[in-house]
Amino acid sequence: MTTFIPFIQIGLSLLLITLILIQQSDAGLGSAFGSDDGGVRRTRRGAEQMIFTATIVVAILFTVSAIAALVLR
Repeated sequence: MTTFIPFIQIGLSLLLITLILIQQSDAGLGSAFGSDDGGVRRTRRGAEQMIFTATIVVAILFTVSAIAALVLR
């Protein structure tokens, strides 16, 4: 079982990177310097919500696999 954990982590890390890069970001360069967007809030819907949820799930799975690799060592 311990021989498969690095391959699982590689797959999860690539999937996590892809999901993070797919997400849409409305933050411009101005928000990095403290500009305010006027308090406009936007909710995620449809595919954007699914990608956001999948990112959280994959991040949790990656964390669990990293802890499992340390414990099973």
